[in-house]
Amino acid sequence: MVSAGIAKSQGYAVNALTIDYNQRHSRELESAGLIARTLGAQRHVVLPLDLRQFGGSALTSDIDVPKEGVGQDIPVTYVPARNLVFLSLTLAWCEAIGARDIFIGVNALDYSGYPDCRPEFISAFQDLAELATKAGSEGDRFTVHAPLQFLSKAEIVAKSYELNIDPAMSWSCYDPTPEGLACGLCDSCRLRQQGFAQTGRTDPLEYAVRL
Repeated sequence: MVSAGIAKSQGYAVNALTIDYNQRHSRELESAGLIARTLGAQRHVVLPLDLRQFGGSALTSDIDVPKEGVGQDIPVTYVPARNLVFLSLTLAWCEAIGARDIFIGVNALDYSGYPDCRPEFISAFQDLAELATKAGSEGDRFTVHAPLQFLSKAEIVAKSYELNIDPAMSWSCYDPTPEGLACGLCDSCRLRQQGFAQTGRTDPLEYAVRL
């Protein structure tokens, strides 16, 4: 959400891509649609990709989402190569529509240790984009923007208000309740609540458990 808002504030026309990978937290698809409409996206594509066929993650198989707190190891909520898959699909769409700037909201500070959020990965993918595409091989280079890369969650929260983007539109929880509430205890919920607390603001999202 904030990454797209930054792109718009910098004068880019926004085309939004959401991957419906049959994730446990499919509530985020509804949020993605609202955000795309609010930001005036020229087009919003929701692309189906059933990663439950692969499994290997608490988000794509019947593995419990950890609720004990943010640990040091890569958690079971890691989806194998997810951002690599997502960026590859985004790159293909960009080349098809003539876009050359890709914005992704990965963060390397307050996150759960996912390897595909690291700046080294983003840099390597940009190099790969040049090699893997007709446009890149002809010198029409792509740029991968990760404007949230080195921001804390608190700084991201503050940025949303600076851009006049309502954070209530966004969704972070990995394991929403049957009633549609954010659980409040998964890694993503904990980091989000911590970010709001550090700014002195109240998170407008509804939680089953608010820390």
